[in-house]
Amino acid sequence: MHNHHTPVFSIITVTYNADKVLEDTILSVISQSYQQVEYIVIDGDSKDNTHSLIEKYRDKIHILVSEPDKGIYDAMNKGIKLATGDYLCFLNAGDTFHENSSLQQIVEGLNKKNNELPDIIYGETALVDAHRNFIRMRRLSTPEKLRWKSFKKGMLVCHQAFIAKRSLAEPYDLNYRFSSDFDWCIRTMKKASMTYNTHQTLIDYLEEGMTTQNRQASLKERFRIMAHHYGFISTLAYHAWFIIRLLSKPGQ
Repeated sequence: MHNHHTPVFSIITVTYNADKVLEDTILSVISQSYQQVEYIVIDGDSKDNTHSLIEKYRDKIHILVSEPDKGIYDAMNKGIKLATGDYLCFLNAGDTFHENSSLQQIVEGLNKKNNELPDIIYGETALVDAHRNFIRMRRLSTPEKLRWKSFKKGMLVCHQAFIAKRSLAEPYDLNYRFSSDFDWCIRTMKKASMTYNTHQTLIDYLEEGMTTQNRQASLKERFRIMAHHYGFISTLAYHAWFIIRLLSKPGQ
């Protein structure tokens, strides 16, 4: 018997004062050929042109929240609470689906597999510049089979290309300011039994150099997250080189 899947994707866009890049993201969602989409936009009460931009596409946005928040992960938590779809997909301002048929291709792939819906769907990510030109693929490549221990090697799947069943999703931990998505992916993977590698490039990720200061803070936070999930000693052993690099940075 053919089991035809038509899951609903709750796509959550978190944005704050990002009117220069937000339109690309909105267009990429509303242009998807696959129609089973719930589009949620969480705006942190932007002071730029965001409001009029959202108004332009308001009829295509199912849920809109515009109010101050405690940062990106707080905004994402609001999105999770409001979502009603089968899957959660976080596409922040500046990020886009790789193609207008990206979701359609995922669903066709699921239907070929002809079994129950997987807990996690994942794929590759391309880095693009401000003009949406391809720069390169992500440095860390996606493993053939993703397990919760895969993340011992770092964020092997870009958060945007990690689509999780809503029923598995817990809130982001607001104690982490830079890498809560890393912790969230590990926690979600711990609960997942079935994963699906799409073998396709799902997302174009806008490469905006994170400041070195934030990068350091983010790496330290990731280390804490790994130590929490995988044990301090094994994390330390795996990251001996990384510790040496951190310690050798002047002014640390």
